[in-house]
Amino acid sequence: MSKMKISAGILMYRIKGGSPEVLLVHPGGPFYAKKDDGVWSIPKGEADSGKDGEQLLDVAKREFAEETSFKIQGHFTFLGTVERKSYKIVHTWALEGDCDPAQIKSNIIFIDWPPRTGKKMKIPEVDRGAFFALEEAKKKISPYQVGTIEAFEKLILKS
Repeated sequence: MSKMKISAGILMYRIKGGSPEVLLVHPGGPFYAKKDDGVWSIPKGEADSGKDGEQLLDVAKREFAEETSFKIQGHFTFLGTVERKSYKIVHTWALEGDCDPAQIKSNIIFIDWPPRTGKKMKIPEVDRGAFFALEEAKKKISPYQVGTIEAFEKLILKS
Protein backbone atom coordinates (compact mmCIF):
# COMPACT_ATOMS: atom_id res chain seq x y z
CA MET A 1 0.00 0.00 0.00
CA SER A 2 1.34 3.42 -0.90
CA LYS A 3 1.97 6.09 1.68
CA MET A 4 -0.94 8.41 2.44
CA LYS A 5 -0.39 11.96 1.14
CA ILE A 6 -1.07 14.76 3.61
CA SER A 7 -2.53 18.02 2.29
CA ALA A 8 -3.77 21.19 3.95
CA GLY A 9 -6.10 23.94 2.82
CA ILE A 10 -8.12 27.01 3.72
CA LEU A 11 -11.87 27.44 3.30
CA MET A 12 -12.29 31.22 3.09
CA TYR A 13 -15.80 32.40 3.79
CA ARG A 14 -17.73 35.63 3.95
CA ILE A 15 -21.21 36.54 5.13
CA LYS A 16 -23.21 38.23 2.38
CA GLY A 17 -26.84 39.20 2.84
CA GLY A 18 -26.84 37.31 6.14
CA SER A 19 -25.76 34.01 4.52
CA PRO A 20 -22.32 32.39 4.32
CA GLU A 21 -20.50 32.02 1.01
CA VAL A 22 -17.31 30.00 0.52
CA LEU A 23 -14.43 30.53 -1.90
CA LEU A 24 -13.69 27.61 -4.20
CA VAL A 25 -11.13 27.35 -6.99
CA HIS A 26 -11.37 25.58 -10.35
CA PRO A 27 -8.39 23.51 -11.55
CA GLY A 28 -6.58 24.75 -14.64
CA GLY A 29 -5.61 22.83 -17.74
CA PRO A 30 -7.30 21.09 -20.65
CA PHE A 31 -8.61 18.10 -18.64
CA TYR A 32 -10.84 20.37 -16.51
CA ALA A 33 -11.59 23.07 -19.10
CA LYS A 34 -15.15 21.88 -19.80
CA LYS A 35 -15.86 20.36 -16.38
CA ASP A 36 -17.70 22.26 -13.66
CA ASP A 37 -19.82 20.46 -11.07
CA GLY A 38 -17.77 18.15 -8.87
CA VAL A 39 -14.29 19.46 -9.78
CA TRP A 40 -13.88 22.67 -7.76
CA SER A 41 -11.83 22.61 -4.56
CA ILE A 42 -10.69 24.62 -1.60
CA PRO A 43 -7.22 26.10 -2.18
CA LYS A 44 -4.99 23.32 -0.81
CA GLY A 45 -1.76 21.48 -1.38
CA GLU A 46 0.55 18.78 -0.22
CA ALA A 47 2.61 19.04 2.95
CA ASP A 48 6.30 18.32 2.55
CA SER A 49 6.56 16.48 5.86
CA GLY A 50 5.29 16.33 9.41
CA LYS A 51 1.85 16.11 10.92
CA ASP A 52 2.09 18.94 13.44
CA GLY A 53 -1.03 21.13 13.37
CA GLU A 54 0.89 24.38 13.23
CA GLN A 55 3.05 23.14 10.36
CA LEU A 56 -0.02 22.05 8.43
CA LEU A 57 -1.64 25.44 8.94
CA ASP A 58 1.53 27.01 7.47
CA VAL A 59 1.18 24.65 4.48
CA ALA A 60 -2.46 25.67 4.08
CA LYS A 61 -1.55 29.39 4.12
CA ARG A 62 1.28 28.84 1.59
CA GLU A 63 -0.97 26.89 -0.74
CA PHE A 64 -3.74 29.49 -0.52
CA ALA A 65 -1.22 32.16 -1.56
CA GLU A 66 0.20 30.02 -4.39
CA GLU A 67 -3.20 29.18 -5.85
CA THR A 68 -4.85 32.60 -5.45
CA SER A 69 -1.98 35.13 -5.04
CA PHE A 70 -3.72 36.46 -1.90
CA LYS A 71 -1.93 36.66 1.45
CA ILE A 72 -4.27 35.83 4.30
CA GLN A 73 -4.35 36.47 8.01
CA GLY A 74 -6.87 36.32 10.80
CA HIS A 75 -8.39 33.71 13.07
CA PHE A 76 -8.13 30.20 11.59
CA THR A 77 -10.58 27.58 12.88
CA PHE A 78 -9.70 23.93 12.30
CA LEU A 79 -12.60 22.19 10.51
CA GLY A 80 -11.21 18.66 10.44
CA THR A 81 -10.05 16.28 7.75
CA VAL A 82 -11.46 14.54 4.70
CA GLU A 83 -9.95 11.53 2.99
CA ARG A 84 -9.75 10.75 -0.71
CA LYS A 85 -9.86 7.05 -1.59
CA SER A 86 -7.14 5.93 0.80
CA TYR A 87 -4.37 8.02 -0.72
CA LYS A 88 -4.86 11.58 0.50
CA ILE A 89 -5.95 13.27 3.72
CA VAL A 90 -6.79 16.98 3.60
CA HIS A 91 -6.66 19.04 6.82
CA THR A 92 -8.78 22.19 6.52
CA TRP A 93 -9.13 25.48 8.38
CA ALA A 94 -11.90 28.05 7.96
CA LEU A 95 -11.07 31.74 7.74
CA GLU A 96 -13.50 34.62 7.49
CA GLY A 97 -12.27 36.96 4.80
CA ASP A 98 -13.02 38.40 1.40
CA CYS A 99 -11.27 38.83 -1.91
CA ASP A 100 -12.10 39.50 -5.53
CA PRO A 101 -12.00 36.09 -7.27
CA ALA A 102 -11.53 37.86 -10.61
CA GLN A 103 -8.08 38.94 -9.34
CA ILE A 104 -6.85 35.37 -8.70
CA LYS A 105 -3.41 34.71 -10.20
CA SER A 106 -2.31 31.11 -9.70
CA ASN A 107 1.10 29.55 -9.74
CA ILE A 108 2.12 27.65 -12.90
CA ILE A 109 2.57 23.87 -12.99
CA PHE A 110 3.64 21.39 -15.65
CA ILE A 111 1.46 18.44 -16.64
CA ASP A 112 1.85 15.58 -19.11
CA TRP A 113 -0.39 16.48 -22.04
CA PRO A 114 -1.64 14.62 -23.87
CA PRO A 115 -1.53 11.99 -21.09
CA ARG A 116 1.25 9.36 -21.23
CA THR A 117 3.02 11.06 -24.16
CA GLY A 118 5.90 12.50 -22.15
CA LYS A 119 5.07 15.95 -23.57
CA LYS A 120 4.84 18.72 -20.95
CA MET A 121 2.32 21.54 -20.92
CA LYS A 122 2.53 24.63 -18.71
CA ILE A 123 -0.81 25.50 -17.07
CA PRO A 124 -2.10 27.59 -14.16
CA GLU A 125 -2.84 25.28 -11.21
CA VAL A 126 -6.10 27.22 -10.77
CA ASP A 127 -7.85 28.97 -13.65
CA ARG A 128 -10.54 30.79 -11.67
CA GLY A 129 -12.27 31.12 -8.33
CA ALA A 130 -15.71 32.09 -7.09
CA PHE A 131 -17.75 32.46 -3.93
CA PHE A 132 -20.68 30.05 -3.63
CA ALA A 133 -23.62 29.69 -1.26
CA LEU A 134 -23.26 26.44 0.71
CA GLU A 135 -25.76 24.30 -1.24
CA GLU A 136 -24.21 25.36 -4.55
CA ALA A 137 -20.71 24.77 -3.12
CA LYS A 138 -21.67 21.16 -2.33
CA LYS A 139 -22.49 20.64 -6.05
CA LYS A 140 -19.36 22.38 -7.31
CA ILE A 141 -16.76 20.87 -4.95
CA SER A 142 -15.04 17.56 -5.57
CA PRO A 143 -17.22 14.88 -3.92
CA TYR A 144 -14.61 13.84 -1.36
CA GLN A 145 -14.46 17.45 -0.07
CA VAL A 146 -18.23 17.80 0.55
CA GLY A 147 -17.50 16.87 4.19
CA THR A 148 -15.48 20.07 4.48
CA ILE A 149 -18.51 22.16 3.53
CA GLU A 150 -20.68 20.15 5.96
CA ALA A 151 -18.16 20.67 8.80
CA PHE A 152 -18.19 24.39 8.02
CA GLU A 153 -22.01 24.42 8.10
CA LYS A 154 -21.99 22.90 11.59
CA LEU A 155 -19.43 25.48 12.73
CA ILE A 156 -21.33 28.46 11.31
CA LEU A 157 -24.65 27.26 12.75
CA LYS A 158 -23.11 27.26 16.25
CA SER A 159 -22.09 30.92 15.92
